[in-house]
Amino acid sequence: MDVESQKNHLKAYGITYWTLNKQLKVKWLLNYKGGSFLLPDTESIQRECQIRGVSFEVLSNAKAEQILADIASPSQNMEAVVLEKAPKIAVYTPNGKQPWDDAVTMVLKYAEIPYETVYDEEVLNDGLLLFDWLHLHHEDFTGQYGKFYSQYRASSWYIEEKKAAEALAQKLGYSKVSDEKLAVALKIRDYVVGGGFMFAMCSATDSFDIALSAEGIDICEPMFDGDGSDAGYQNKIDFNKTFAFKNYILETNPKVYEFSSIDMTRKRKIPKTTDYFSLMEFSAKWDPIPTMLCQNHTALVKGFMGQTTSFNREEIKSNVLVLGETKINGEAKYIHGIKGKGFFTFYGGHDPEDYQHRVGDAKTELDLHPTSPGYRLILNNVLFPAAKKKKQKT
Repeated sequence: MDVESQKNHLKAYGITYWTLNKQLKVKWLLNYKGGSFLLPDTESIQRECQIRGVSFEVLSNAKAEQILADIASPSQNMEAVVLEKAPKIAVYTPNGKQPWDDAVTMVLKYAEIPYETVYDEEVLNDGLLLFDWLHLHHEDFTGQYGKFYSQYRASSWYIEEKKAAEALAQKLGYSKVSDEKLAVALKIRDYVVGGGFMFAMCSATDSFDIALSAEGIDICEPMFDGDGSDAGYQNKIDFNKTFAFKNYILETNPKVYEFSSIDMTRKRKIPKTTDYFSLMEFSAKWDPIPTMLCQNHTALVKGFMGQTTSFNREEIKSNVLVLGETKINGEAKYIHGIKGKGFFTFYGGHDPEDYQHRVGDAKTELDLHPTSPGYRLILNNVLFPAAKKKKQKT
């Protein structure tokens, strides 16, 4: 899985998932040649690699044992982690969304990793209990319809989405979309606390935490929910209820395309040509989880924008790990934490291969980006629940 040896890094994850689905175990060789996978040598796996265009090397038993011995050496920052079972994957997304609306959906399809879609009704009916891994589509859990009001309130798609959200909330027994979305966020919180793994990108990251922290508080203006917000609601926010963020200031202007001070989009002063973030290096033997999530063939990844592009370092809780950062701008791009028995990862930006994705832009063709480091980070998270659990030492 290094730069020189692999023609299609993204589909290699699909091959690994396919192998796990055959009830075969895989070893993920952390920090060895870009985070390589050691698979059993069978004709069917070789054939599947050839069909999907994935580069592979056949090793003798002696050579494989030698590699594993080298990895086990205390002098090497490497580790071999056993992947045992293909995780059952859910993507939280509304009906009618096109696959290119969401980077995770696109890369799962491209890598040929199976998933099911769920939305509010399934979540509220405890449907998440069937899944090991949940991705949150670019959702707004605050009930403010993505803060698209200023630019798109007269657009047919905005009007239709607002009507659909209101109808669904009423069907599920809620008088306001914000109340219904909060109920969904609380169910997702319980799923993670109970042992689930949640992965979120773009606005699903900060809007999720904001919704949890504003439980019981009306932060929506009349154009969103038909009545005024609570007076002085900023002072009522409870940061103890959030997963990742603290001490943020909410954006109170409904015409501003922003949720809070968490997001760094409007504070950035980095030109596209030099916009990169660096992955942190962890001890593979002592901290296998963050090491796993950072596996890549490069430590420097191209930046990309979104409604929530990246996170203010000063507003991230101290118990949350920063996995990727743009140090010159004081921003975190990729973060991970533990909540109860479960895990969450937040990844800023909309599409790793579409620098400034806008409404109506053409979809990304992943055939043009089979070795994308930014998309690899998503797939690291997809495979993470397959790992044989080891107690974290730090």
